[in-house]
Amino acid sequence: MSLISQLCVDEIFDPFLSMINKCPVLNTPTDWKETPDAHIFVSDLPGLKKEEVTVEVVDEGKVLQISGDRKNEEISEDNKNDKWHHVERCRGKFLRRFRLPGNAKSGEVKASMENGVLVVTVPKQEVKKPEKKVIEIEEIKGSE
Repeated sequence: MSLISQLCVDEIFDPFLSMINKCPVLNTPTDWKETPDAHIFVSDLPGLKKEEVTVEVVDEGKVLQISGDRKNEEISEDNKNDKWHHVERCRGKFLRRFRLPGNAKSGEVKASMENGVLVVTVPKQEVKKPEKKVIEIEEIKGSE
């Protein structure tokens, strides 16, 4: 069995799994890369505006949290008689949490969003390496 058919076989038997895998709001695909200066998170949030997304550092600066809500279309006088035949775009709330490493400067996080792509930059601080200290071994007198 090919790798692609192995990956897709679960979707045939589990339509809920198929929906989650295809729904960017439920799945919220996010990449995390580390550069020499920062941890960078890139999330695909198509169709969302920056006002619909929240970026927070929680749990005493240890966790980056990205959340939001894609709302249903407003019903107005112009579209109240519309009949939907097929709906695939997911709506609803989403939440992603990432445990930040010890070298993250959680107080200096920056976020930007353009064309439905959220970029969160968490600067890194230099982690001091413990100093090496040589301990002198004393000679105990009288134990000869």
